[in-house]
Amino acid sequence: MQPARGCQVFAGVTQGVLHIVRDGPSWPRELSQIAAPPEELWLRGRVRLLARELRIAIVGTRSPTPYGEMQARRFASELAVNGVVIVSGLARGIDHAAHSAALDAGGATIAVLGSGVDRPWPDTELVERVASDGLLVSEFAPGTPPRKHHFPQRNRLISGLCQAVLVVEAAHASGSLITARWAADQGRQVCALPGRVDHPMARGCHRLIREGAALVETPEEVLAELGLAFAATAGARAPPDVLEDAVPEATGLQAVLLGALVGETLSADDLCERTRGGLSDVLTALVELELAGAVVRGPGALYRIA
Repeated sequence: MQPARGCQVFAGVTQGVLHIVRDGPSWPRELSQIAAPPEELWLRGRVRLLARELRIAIVGTRSPTPYGEMQARRFASELAVNGVVIVSGLARGIDHAAHSAALDAGGATIAVLGSGVDRPWPDTELVERVASDGLLVSEFAPGTPPRKHHFPQRNRLISGLCQAVLVVEAAHASGSLITARWAADQGRQVCALPGRVDHPMARGCHRLIREGAALVETPEEVLAELGLAFAATAGARAPPDVLEDAVPEATGLQAVLLGALVGETLSADDLCERTRGGLSDVLTALVELELAGAVVRGPGALYRIA
C-alpha cells in the first residue's frame, strides 16, 4: 500500500500504519471545523476514503434486537450503494452490522477507534476486512490499549467526520446519544429510527426525536435530510415481496403470522395476541415456517422473518 500524499509511514509498528497531522494535505477538512480537534491521526487501510465527500455515521447499541440489526444492515447497505462512506465505531451490535453490510454491498466504511489502530477493540474478524477494504482511524498512537474513557472521546470524531449521524437503537442512557450530542453541537444532521414504545432499546431514539432529531424510516429519508437524491437499489423490497419471498405457498395462519412479523421480532404469545390464534395452532404454524426457512427463532424464543 502506497501512502497518500501528506502521510508518513510510522516505523516500528504494524506495517501499513500511517500518520497525518492536523491541517496537513491529507487531513479531513471536517475535523478542522469541530471543537477540540485532534492534532494527529493514525490510519490503517484505504486512506483516500478521508477525501470522499459524503460520509454518514450509523451507531447504536451493542445489544441490538434482530430488528435493529436488520435495519442497521439495510440502511448501511443501501446508503453504501448510493456512494456514502459508512462511519461507525467497530463495536459489537449496530456498529458491527453497519460496517459489515457496507462492505458486503461493495461500499466503503471507516471505523473510528478508542485505541491504537494496531490494537483494535473488539479484535474480531471484521477488523481485517475493514483494514483491507475500508479504513481504521484513531487519534491514539499505535500501541495504545482500549480504555473506557477513550470511547466517549472518540465519538466526537465519528460525528465530526460525517455530514449526518443515524442512531438505530439505543437505551435511554447510551454512548450513541453522546455521539448524537456531539453531532448536534458540530452542526451535523441527527437522524433516529423509531422503535417499539415498550422496548428499552427504542427509548434513546425516541428521546432524540423529542429533542428535534429527524425521524427516518428509509435510507432515502436520510439523504433527503441532507438535500440529496437517492437511487433505488435492486435489493430494495417492499413488505409484500418479503412475504412472497419468505414462503410463496403460505396460506391461512402461516400467511397471517408472516404479515404480523414484517419488521417485528415477536414471541409466540405476542403472535397469539396479534392474530387471535390459539397457542397450539400458532406454535405448529411457526414450526412449519421455520422448517421452510421462512422464519428464524432467535434467543428468548423470539421469531422474525428470515
